[in-house]
Amino acid sequence: MHHDTQVIIIGGSLVGLSAAAFLAWRGVKTIVIEKHRGSALHPRAQGFTEHTLEFYRAIGIADRIPTADPSFRLRRATVTSLVGEVKNEARWTPSSGPNAVRQERALSPAGMAGFAQDKLEPILRERASELGAELLLGMELLSFEETGEGVVATTRDRESHRISSLSAKYMIAADGAGSVVREALGIEMHGVGHIMNIRSVLFQCPAADKFLERGFQQFEIEQEGFKAFLTTYGDSRWVLMFYGGEVKRSGEYASDIRRALGADLPFEIITSGAWEMAGRIADVYSKGRVFLAGDAAHQLPPTRGGYGANTGIDDAWNLAWKLGLVLDGTSKPTLLDTYSAERQPVGWLRHQQTFARPDYARYVGNALSNETVYDDKAMELGQLHRSDIILDSSGNLPAAAHPDEWAGQPGTRAPHLWIDAHRRQSTIDLFTRSFVFVTEDARWENAAQEARGETRFTFEIIRIGKDILINDTISFADAFGVGLEGAALIRPDGLVCWRTRLSPSAVSENLSAVLSKVAKLI
Repeated sequence: MHHDTQVIIIGGSLVGLSAAAFLAWRGVKTIVIEKHRGSALHPRAQGFTEHTLEFYRAIGIADRIPTADPSFRLRRATVTSLVGEVKNEARWTPSSGPNAVRQERALSPAGMAGFAQDKLEPILRERASELGAELLLGMELLSFEETGEGVVATTRDRESHRISSLSAKYMIAADGAGSVVREALGIEMHGVGHIMNIRSVLFQCPAADKFLERGFQQFEIEQEGFKAFLTTYGDSRWVLMFYGGEVKRSGEYASDIRRALGADLPFEIITSGAWEMAGRIADVYSKGRVFLAGDAAHQLPPTRGGYGANTGIDDAWNLAWKLGLVLDGTSKPTLLDTYSAERQPVGWLRHQQTFARPDYARYVGNALSNETVYDDKAMELGQLHRSDIILDSSGNLPAAAHPDEWAGQPGTRAPHLWIDAHRRQSTIDLFTRSFVFVTEDARWENAAQEARGETRFTFEIIRIGKDILINDTISFADAFGVGLEGAALIRPDGLVCWRTRLSPSAVSENLSAVLSKVAKLI
């Protein structure tokens, strides 16, 4: 059957655009259906982690995204007003505990970015288009139907009202928390559920920026009869949020803004809106040929860990390489079953972590007070993924740990090591396009070459000390946990999927069999 494209993406906001760029970068033909013609006036997400920036580094847009100083820490204060006295600082995660490890070296070649979503989305649109993705803006989904060989989507142009249909082998639903695709599939969500409705007003106030010099970026405003949350997007745009209450027109928030600022500072209201604060995770992230990503899969409130947006972007990175290998005939379609198996538990972990932390624990009656709380480095760079294509991942391992504690454990992100003395290239940069087999031992290099011939599977072989040199404070053998005789196999999304400390003659399973399992080779 002829299809219009290989993958249709419903939703062209942050996660949908990231998915389009990731797929197109891998050579997958992609069409994005987005009902709006541009970004929302309300920027929404603004914090992007090192891990997310690693993905954007791979596809060539990281240099367009300004990153924060490495010492930056997002801090929240309780105040009577922006200009008022700081009562206390609200903590996010414990500074010490079983998961706290002193960071003695860089854990990533990328930095974190405090960059508004409405500024990032145009960069993603441009890059996705450059790579060959087709963006159908102003187009809405009416319905879809899965056939034996693909998915057919019926759409309508919101301007001309013209109805048309598109077909593809697979479809990704990145259509937000109220996903019509998820609802149509009958996929249920569970979690703490509805917490409250939030009202917000976005306004421009350059004069307020000087009060950031105290080191806080988020403010819980507490006055008698008046409670609100105030924060900035770092570009003189501020947003004031209210917990519940009646929705008002934008101009009617002027007196509230003055009260929150605590001084007669000039400002200009941009827009206002309302949204639901809730915690819900889909029971599964896929059904048939349709996959959920972003808020369609996990609805999480804004956090200082950036769990909502960054989790969705990570979903897309995980799914893109799998779709690529299945669509080019390299892997069996069952490879795609591992998307939900790997990512749904991550979504659930982030749900639990969100409501175990002080910012949100009070809204659920401290119901998750017994939950192990992991520090930010463990959550962002040390989450454990499990599926049948990740070998030797024990069931009694923690859900997350500091990357240095994992030392290359299968199911975790491959460690970052600087390759050159100028700190420009990292091992992270090597693990983005294809499977990579890496070792220091010549015997394993020879075994890998034999396996490549036997399987006819394209993967890269890197011998440390011969093909690349490590220029870091820790050795490859220690960082990857393979010793001097072992080897590791890294997936195209940067996760370790197999490793050994043994020589080729001592392992119980040959490398060809390992490759067939981790890539589900046909």
